[in-house]
Formats: sequence, C-alpha cells, structure tokens
Amino acid sequence: QVQLVESGGGLVQAGGSLRLSCAASGRTFSSYAMGWFRQAPGKEREFVAAISWSGGSTYYADSVKGRFTISRDNAKNTVYLQMNSLKPEDTAVYYCAAGVRSVPQSHEYDYWGQGTQVTVSS
Repeated sequence: QVQLVESGGGLVQAGGSLRLSCAASGRTFSSYAMGWFRQAPGKEREFVAAISWSGGSTYYADSVKGRFTISRDNAKNTVYLQMNSLKPEDTAVYYCAAGVRSVPQSHEYDYWGQGTQVTVSS
C-alpha cells in the first residue's frame, strides 16, 4: 500500500513557475514508477509526465515537453514536477500516481494522490 500526498500548487501568472511535490508513505516507494496527471474542468484526466523507479527514464506529454521536468528522490520518498513557462491552459488539478510502469496510460497506475490545484492567470 502506498499513500500519496501532493503539495505545491497555487496561483501563478503566465510565464511563471511552480514546483509540485508528491510525498509517498511506505518503504517500497523506490520500486514504483511515478506519474503526474492533470484534469481541467470539464475535461478528461490527461498524462503529464512519468519517471521510472530508478529515475533513469522520463517521459513527457508533448504539451509540456521542454517546460516541465519530473524528478524523484528515493531517499525522501518524493517525486517532483518542476513547471516553468506556465500557460493558462496548464490550469488544472494535478495528481501524482504510483504504478509498475512509467507509461502515459492512467489505468496502469495503482495508487493516486488527492490532487493539488494549479491556476495560471493570463
């Protein structure tokens, strides 16, 4: 069992930056791939980024590539999402998730956090 708690969301102007954190409980964090997803009002949840259990492989949605960076610190049981050059269309609730494989498909992830709101004003 893994419990995930996101933090770091907030209100930022377009062009600004935020860093999201996702703290995991349990001693098996380092064995899980981690993903970030987001859901805007009226839209389906979408993949943002994923990272392998070792941190050696990362994957990004085309919409965030070059602006967002996913990383993890297994000693701290934490995964991060550094978001730069934010745009109003990045506004959404951001969720972290843990699973076996670092893939874009949300159904591949077994554990989810409660989400953190990110709002980007124009």
